[in-house]
Amino acid sequence: MPIPDFVAALRTHVGHDPLWLSGVSAIVLDDDGRVLLTRRADNGKWAVVSGILEPGEEPAAAAVREVAEETGVHAEILRLTSVDVTEPITYPNGDVAQYLDVSFVMRATGGSARVGDDENLEVAWFAPDELPTLLAATSALLLGKALADRREAWFRYP
Repeated sequence: MPIPDFVAALRTHVGHDPLWLSGVSAIVLDDDGRVLLTRRADNGKWAVVSGILEPGEEPAAAAVREVAEETGVHAEILRLTSVDVTEPITYPNGDVAQYLDVSFVMRATGGSARVGDDENLEVAWFAPDELPTLLAATSALLLGKALADRREAWFRYP
């Protein structure tokens, strides 16, 4: 996963110590109800599109941007589905991060599904009842919340 410039700058000060970052996840559906997934280069698992917000970037705009950059698919936001805090993640280079993740269900409006960057090995559409076995656990949770067809967003109560 390419490290955004602002995170690389922070890392010069904190090294591998934990960073608290904001992220987005996108559950993109096509007109047939299939889900867009990417197979990540860092762990080989299939996952929903996700990424880090740039400083000052709105979450919905970040989700639209990430989908286009990573997959070549153009999509629009349908609704907010969940707000989660991830478990701490240790990356192969030793960096540790934890994310406030804002997740959206989106509808594909154009473009063509393809690998758009070096973060992913493959991009494909899957029927919700035919998801790949190598699905990242966090993506399985996000898909469950998004496909439950609830109008209100999920979040953990205190």
